[in-house]
Amino acid sequence: MAEPVIETETEKPESAPARPEGPAVGPGGPEEPMPRKRRRAMRWLLPALLVLLAAGYLIYRYLSQFESTDDAQIDGYIYPISSRVAGYVTRVMVDGNQFVRAGTVLVQLDPKDYEVAIANARAAVAASEANAASNRINVPITSIQTSSQYQSAEAGVRDAEAAVASAQRQFESSEASLRQAEANDLRAQDDVNRYRPLAQKEEIAQQQYTQAVDNQRATAAAVEAARHNAEAAQQAIAQARARLEQARTQVRSALTYPQQVSQQQSRYRAAQAQSERDQAQLEQAELNLQYTTVVAPVSGVVGQRSAQPGQNIAVGQQLMTIVPLDSRNIWVTANFKETQLRHMRPGQPARISVDTYGHTYPGHVLNIAGATGSRFSILPPENATGNFVKVVQRIPVRIVFDHGQDPNHILRPGMSVVPKVKVQ
Repeated sequence: MAEPVIETETEKPESAPARPEGPAVGPGGPEEPMPRKRRRAMRWLLPALLVLLAAGYLIYRYLSQFESTDDAQIDGYIYPISSRVAGYVTRVMVDGNQFVRAGTVLVQLDPKDYEVAIANARAAVAASEANAASNRINVPITSIQTSSQYQSAEAGVRDAEAAVASAQRQFESSEASLRQAEANDLRAQDDVNRYRPLAQKEEIAQQQYTQAVDNQRATAAAVEAARHNAEAAQQAIAQARARLEQARTQVRSALTYPQQVSQQQSRYRAAQAQSERDQAQLEQAELNLQYTTVVAPVSGVVGQRSAQPGQNIAVGQQLMTIVPLDSRNIWVTANFKETQLRHMRPGQPARISVDTYGHTYPGHVLNIAGATGSRFSILPPENATGNFVKVVQRIPVRIVFDHGQDPNHILRPGMSVVPKVKVQ
């Protein structure tokens, strides 16, 4: 008979006893850390190191895109206010650090001297205009007069020539009369000489001889009269010729009437030029009167006021200054090192940090100076020496604010700023 099978529980291998925490103690002392932890630490350390290197590279790449300097400040135009005329200050309308708008009256000078100058200039203009008007009227009058003189001189020449011809004929007639009278006188003398011996011999009547003597005396008187007439006729010829020469001289003088008209026109132009000059002096006097009121050319803050009431000022003497605060009238002058300008170009964007307010404004590079700052100094450095030491130079760069960045006009020239220009 078979023996019954007795089922027993399967024996399970006992699990290894748990390793006590802490370093195991062996016969030779404490054991070293297990390699598993070391390998786990190395697996995390290497990626972390790579991440840090990548982050450092990215940060370097990002920072290398910008160039900045703390050697920078806000610059701006400062308008000197001076007088265009000399005068006596009667009022000063503004005080230092006061904001004024363009056209505001700043200083008032005494206008009385310039009002008197205007009155004198107006009188001079009136006199010169009257003189010019008179010379303008004389131009056509001179033209008509010279033309009439020429025609009259021509007529005088013709009359004088006719008078010379008439005197010549009169002289010829008197010459003929003289010759006739001389012939009659010779005949009468012959009769007297012929009758004288006959009368002495009483061959003829004494009365006939006496009549012959009287006739001879009459013919002698006629000869004398004819001689005088001939001399008078000769003198008349000389006078007529003199009048002819005078008439011809008048003709030659009248032929210069274009020059006379031109001379009168020149006098008119000279008088007109004098009138224009006096008018210009009047306008200058009126401008000088306007210049006695000194106004602000731009809006801004008054500074360095030196004008005082009761002060006598000269032309061009500075009375005060005005600092415009509009963002278009201020900019940043940043003195970058020459090694920072390798990639800097006009138009590159910039961020401008103002130390006073701790605020950053956007802007852009406008231009780069043509020389280093030392070259614009009063005494530029002389490097042609044997002990030259190389020094990194700085070049001014102008950076302007974007439009509308300072609506409250809080930025002032001279403030320290830190600009950061993106060059890549």
